[in-house]
Amino acid sequence: MNKQMSMLCPKASRVIRRISTSSLRCDSQPQPRAKSAPQQLVGVVGLEVHAQINSNTKLFSGSSVRFSAPPNSLVSFFDASLPGTLPVLNKRCVEAAVMTGLALNCTINRKSLFDRKHYFYADLPSGYQITQQRQPIAVDGTLTYSLLGGTKRSQVIRKTVNIKQIQLEQDSGKSLHDDLRSQTLIDLNRAGVGLMELVMEPDMSCGEEAAAAVRELQLILQALGTCQGNMSEGQMRVDANVSVHKPGEPLGIRAEVKNINSVRCLARAIDYEIQRQIEVLQRGQTVQNETRAYDSKSGETIPMRDKEGLQDYRFMPEPNLPPLIVYEDNASLPTGIDACQAVVVHKIREGLPELPGVKRDRLVQTYGILPEHSFTLVNEDGLVEYFEAVMKVTKKEPRKVIGWVTNELLGHLKEKDMSVSHRFFPGEILNGFHPEGLIIQAI
Repeated sequence: MNKQMSMLCPKASRVIRRISTSSLRCDSQPQPRAKSAPQQLVGVVGLEVHAQINSNTKLFSGSSVRFSAPPNSLVSFFDASLPGTLPVLNKRCVEAAVMTGLALNCTINRKSLFDRKHYFYADLPSGYQITQQRQPIAVDGTLTYSLLGGTKRSQVIRKTVNIKQIQLEQDSGKSLHDDLRSQTLIDLNRAGVGLMELVMEPDMSCGEEAAAAVRELQLILQALGTCQGNMSEGQMRVDANVSVHKPGEPLGIRAEVKNINSVRCLARAIDYEIQRQIEVLQRGQTVQNETRAYDSKSGETIPMRDKEGLQDYRFMPEPNLPPLIVYEDNASLPTGIDACQAVVVHKIREGLPELPGVKRDRLVQTYGILPEHSFTLVNEDGLVEYFEAVMKVTKKEPRKVIGWVTNELLGHLKEKDMSVSHRFFPGEILNGFHPEGLIIQAI
């Protein structure tokens, strides 16, 4: 991600788009066409999401994990790949991957393996990354996400994308390129930070669907506490594999758009890339199998390198780590194994919280609010808890309360650049809600 800092998507930047999401054919908003029209090319999208595990220390070392720490201040001997240092697996990272897999309906492999993926770059001092190529910790899951469609954008359209696998791996360091001095500076603070790589099958057809899937995944990870999901800090980075084809025919040649760090940029990058490939084929040319980056200033994807030749990462088993074993329950623990040191799936499953999709359905059924309002409540951290606390102290109708919360409250918070979470509680009377009224009051 940091190797292309100029291509990232700042929040305040004004993005110029050559196309819009609605201009593409997407199953969530079908476009009418004449019966005699020839079969059109449609997009096919698969995603690879790298989610930074919410852990105090790195995946294989005791170094702390902290954003914006002074360069090279959080680096152990192992992170710097000094000779003779060995990896020690972080149990918290394993539990986070298992919990994420369970929330995404994955099969948890009771035995998974670590591998070395070799490539050479300045911010990877060992010359290889420890990952899970042969047998990852979780496989064969599903992510159900929702879109608001229909003429008034009030109809909930549910879709599902298959999760091929979730694997544990370590992050690389960060390279800072100084063009003025023609030098590259290396910061190894991020080297060795634990990642979950979630590989989604090519089950999506446009940027809107991909963005909705990633946003749902982000909410799930935040609800689980396994990843903070702050994309602006690199805690979630997305690679999009994009191709086009005619329905019923084999998939086309794909291009990979790398290191997208915002949901909005993801949708725009995918939509642009689909349209670009369609135009290439309509001109009678061939789509190249290449890696591209999204430039938020131009609204375009730009080529980085071709992928015509299969890159040989020389995968090999990690010799310094034994197979990773997780257990179904305490009864399955071998004699002599301390339950406090083992990863037990049953215990993790019992601790799963209410997931965002379930929470939205419950809000609609319990309070009779509109589906789009349930999306607003769940998307804002702490807003569901605030809304339900308000409902306990007022006799007002839920729809009146939700209108006040989504309009007046959120508008007030936006003006003050504040968040609901842990800042406000219902209590005394506020403007117009008499006598049961509502209030926002700073703690």
